[in-house]
Amino acid sequence: MKKLNEVDWRFLNKYTSPKAMGDLNVFLEKLPQNADKAMLIVSGVVWMGVAALGLYTTVKMQEFSEMSVKKEEAQALLPIVPQIKDSPVPNKELKAFVDELSEIYKGLEIRANSSDIVIQARSTSQFGQFREAMGHVQNGGFGWNVSVDKLCVGKECRQFPLSASLKINKVSVEKVPVAE
Repeated sequence: MKKLNEVDWRFLNKYTSPKAMGDLNVFLEKLPQNADKAMLIVSGVVWMGVAALGLYTTVKMQEFSEMSVKKEEAQALLPIVPQIKDSPVPNKELKAFVDELSEIYKGLEIRANSSDIVIQARSTSQFGQFREAMGHVQNGGFGWNVSVDKLCVGKECRQFPLSASLKINKVSVEKVPVAE
């Protein structure tokens, strides 16, 4: 590809000179005599087709640009909604909490399994203490989301007549990154 300074600009002079414009005018005036009518009709139809296609393209591009503007306006009106994320409570924090519970509710067996806390009682007479321990876990840590995974109360329970497995996740609210 030639660089701009390597182009010989003198060759354009023959196409832009007054004589060249005169030659073009003479050619267009003699065109109906030199070409037959069928050729002129075909070329006229082709030029009308090109003009119609140009008009259609222009209209569609205008519609597209208007839709693009409307889309940007609609995206600007969308609120930024934060994402809620559940993540498991760290084992260290869970173990410390379970140790505290075990000191408070001495008649119950309380242990931590990964992100679960299991509370068990050997007798239904410990129901009040069992219920309070479950409430304590519900209000346990900051940002905790506690859900009952398993609950067994009564004669149907095999080893412990009161048994609960509580699944614990930490809830955090994260900002959504704004796309620019």
